[in-house]
Amino acid sequence: MTDQDDKTGPTRRTVLKTGVAAGFLFVTGLPLREGQTPVASAAADAAVGGTAAPVDSVPTVLRINSREFSVALDPRTTLLDALRDHLDLTGSKKGCDHGQCGACTVLVNGRRINACLTLAIMHEGDEITTIEGLAKGDDLHPMQAAFVARDGFQCGYCTPGQICSAVGMLGEVDAGWSSHVSADVSSKAVALTDDEIRERMSGNICRCAAYPNIVAAIRDASEEV
Repeated sequence: MTDQDDKTGPTRRTVLKTGVAAGFLFVTGLPLREGQTPVASAAADAAVGGTAAPVDSVPTVLRINSREFSVALDPRTTLLDALRDHLDLTGSKKGCDHGQCGACTVLVNGRRINACLTLAIMHEGDEITTIEGLAKGDDLHPMQAAFVARDGFQCGYCTPGQICSAVGMLGEVDAGWSSHVSADVSSKAVALTDDEIRERMSGNICRCAAYPNIVAAIRDASEEV
């Protein structure tokens, strides 16, 4: 059957074509030209400088691990992608890329954040610390040394984020921040129990389930940091 076979009403093909055109217009704001598929229409608009116009790079200076890096970035670049793809600091891992696994955790001005959820250009002037910046030469940070001593990793993919998160977490404890499991939220003296560690590290997922050793490593390091 063609669109002309039934003069009394719309055919299924007409309804489908109308629906596709309406959907394409709703999503892109561009009319679907006669005889074109959505892909062909988008490609044609891009070819004449329509919807696919390039975004100008922005000169950006980032202070990372006590060094300054100058880089030109698409303003939509996340801090994680800037670290990994532009600065070759690949210690921070891309796990879920949705802020759910913690593999990309870094420290910004001493606070732990998910690098996949923030734009790099937002952090000009901030002090950014990645896993590469924790050690002092050949001397491991106490948290790194504790993870090694306690075998707090298996595949190791989540480990950089776990360690950075743990360092930031100890800073929160020192500042007297309570957690969901704190017995006395009004007290500035936080007892770093295993329950406290587990709760405060719950944003960092270990798919190998090395959690008991991670908790032990953090407990050991808390006594040295």
